[in-house]
Amino acid sequence: MPLTPTSSPVPSLRLSVPGNRVMAALLGPRDELLRIVEDAFPGADIHVRGNEITITGDEAQRAGRVFEELVTMAELGHTLDAPNVRRAVDMVRADERPSEVLTDEILRAARGRSVRPKSAGQKRYVDAIRSNIITFGIGPAGTGKSWLAVASAVQALQAKEVERIILTRPAVEAGEKLGFLPGDLTAKIDPYLRPLYDALYDMVDTEGAQKLLTRGLVEVAPLAFMRGRTLNRSFIILDEAQNTTPEQMKMFLTRIGFGSRAVITGDTTQVDVPGGRSGLSGLEPLLADIDGIEFVHLGSRDVVRHRIVADIVDAYARAEQGGPGASR
Repeated sequence: MPLTPTSSPVPSLRLSVPGNRVMAALLGPRDELLRIVEDAFPGADIHVRGNEITITGDEAQRAGRVFEELVTMAELGHTLDAPNVRRAVDMVRADERPSEVLTDEILRAARGRSVRPKSAGQKRYVDAIRSNIITFGIGPAGTGKSWLAVASAVQALQAKEVERIILTRPAVEAGEKLGFLPGDLTAKIDPYLRPLYDALYDMVDTEGAQKLLTRGLVEVAPLAFMRGRTLNRSFIILDEAQNTTPEQMKMFLTRIGFGSRAVITGDTTQVDVPGGRSGLSGLEPLLADIDGIEFVHLGSRDVVRHRIVADIVDAYARAEQGGPGASR
């Protein structure tokens, strides 16, 4: 509902909430969600009476925008909880529209759970995947790069936009080689590909994932196995791309065939490839002008793990730039 300014000399506005169900969702159990908004905007005085919310103070406009966005989300059937309200506050502060971001369903995953972007950066990433042949998702841990890519791949497979999903990573870890691990080839490569398996199981549950793997609709393989292949009608995800060499990256990008889409994810601050020659670093100036390729950069505001992860990401970024907290 639109915000209505009042005649008070102090900045003030009024919001009429449509219905008791929406108001109950807006306030939360024991007014938990209301308190989150109050704490976020100490310069706003918020009063609830019946189905009206009156807000006065210097921060009235922004607090009102948060409530307006939350009402829209509730009317669209989106669950309002503490994490989503905090994200909505952060987005309004950045002049973004949480009702457009948090209600965009990518996939109805296992057990009926809805997979949606949780930040404006994630929304840009998902939109880029939908509209490009090749999308690069670059950012720190916890920004949902791999998880959203797998969700988009499963959605494309279910919609019959592609015939199979291919998940791949370079088999590079900190000082450890495939040959030093026990077992056959599958046992050797599993530890490197486990994060992709985990994301797949999250989307379609363990039984569904096993059926897809058995029928060949999902293929999981190390990057070295891509050489010499042409991948048609496939949704291909290259994870941990910062650990490719420039030669491997060129090899991968030239595998993409007709009717295929590719998502390349990586974090350029965590390069483990021997010699530090990352195939992801410096790639954007080379490819950015090619139609059908888009680079999306995610940051600490897009981290959807515990909030301390975003603080850690920011601390490392400051250290690399020589700012406060940098090691001497």
